[in-house]
Amino acid sequence: MTSMDLDPVDRITTGAVGPPGQRTFYLQGRKGDDVATLTVEKQQVQLLSASILEILARVGKETGEGPDESAMDLEEPLEPMWRAGRLSIGYLEDRDLLLLEINELVAEDDEGGEGGEEEEDEEDEEDGLPGAPAEAVQEAVVEEAVAERLEAIEELEDLETPEAIEAMEAMEALEEPEGERVRMFATREQMLSLSRHGAVVASRGRPTCQFCGNPIDPDGHVCPAMNGHGKIDRSDR
Repeated sequence: MTSMDLDPVDRITTGAVGPPGQRTFYLQGRKGDDVATLTVEKQQVQLLSASILEILARVGKETGEGPDESAMDLEEPLEPMWRAGRLSIGYLEDRDLLLLEINELVAEDDEGGEGGEEEEDEEDEEDGLPGAPAEAVQEAVVEEAVAERLEAIEELEDLETPEAIEAMEAMEALEEPEGERVRMFATREQMLSLSRHGAVVASRGRPTCQFCGNPIDPDGHVCPAMNGHGKIDRSDR
């Protein structure tokens, strides 16, 4: 598996290109001259935005505003490396950074679950790449998970029995999934901006909250900037 690490990123953003209903979504990170542009689905952008807010809430540290909306445009030319499959995000406490790990969508992932694609609503079928599954963003403290697997593999190596060798090979296969991988390390402020901007990009056409920048749904909006206690109606604007 080929891996690319942007550690840490100079900037990280998402965006969509194309007319409403026919948009293609991108996730992009840059460190120096190295730029990673990946094609993603709208639901991946939405779930990533929500997961970032949940992680920041659990971290419990004061997080600054980060880059503003004017600094979140995609960089041209848009030349995606591949289409994203699984996204994992976690907080690295010892570095005070968030790690976003994106794995390439390989052929077996593209088969989808039973009825998975048929359940998408009309808007989701029109936005993004037709026929691509909306993969859930899975939260994981990636550094700890990798360390645990490596420790288990080392213990199996010491046993040197046929059974231990077989188990070790199986764990190593899990450690190295098929396809390519990009890992983006970013500050809490950069990720907060990504969350805010991603929510807006995925929900073009809906008004945005003046406090948090997230879209306001027709039935109202629970604002994270107000600690989730205040519900803002569209009539309040």
